Amino acid sequence: MKQLLLVRHAKSSWEAPLNDFDRPLTNRGIHDAHLVSAHIRNLIPKSFIVWSSPAKRAAETALIFAQNIFFPFESILFKDELYTFEGKKLEQIIKSCSDEYDHLVVFGHNEAITNFVNKFGNIFVDNVATSGFVSIIFDSISWSAIEKGVTQKVIFPSDLK
Repeated sequence: MKQLLLVRHAKSSWEAPLNDFDRPLTNRGIHDAHLVSAHIRNLIPKSFIVWSSPAKRAAETALIFAQNIFFPFESILFKDELYTFEGKKLEQIIKSCSDEYDHLVVFGHNEAITNFVNKFGNIFVDNVATSGFVSIIFDSISWSAIEKGVTQKVIFPSDLK
């Protein structure tokens, strides 16, 4: 059995004249990431691997989750390929995870996350909100063979306010 925990990066700022990759979190984004990560602390398995897009907003979100879930920031593997907005690309990356890991946490971007959740989960989600958390369980012993799974939990900041 494999478990995938997907987190869309928190709300980021469009105000500064930066390229997309370098956009930081807004105050609301920081607050929402703390809110969701504190709420899901007990839903995280004892052992897991963490991957994140290296984009500033995803890395900052991963750092906030690390602080609240108590895993070392240094354990996060930043993968350039996760700076994607395409569901098919995200699927390829997730399916490349080593089978020695049963629990994978991924910090990434939309539309990729919403498209992945709707293709592989059993609950339709119109849009995974910023700071949104989705847990999917797969009845598979291999990441490369995952197919339709069971959406275990969907949590958005709006659910907690």
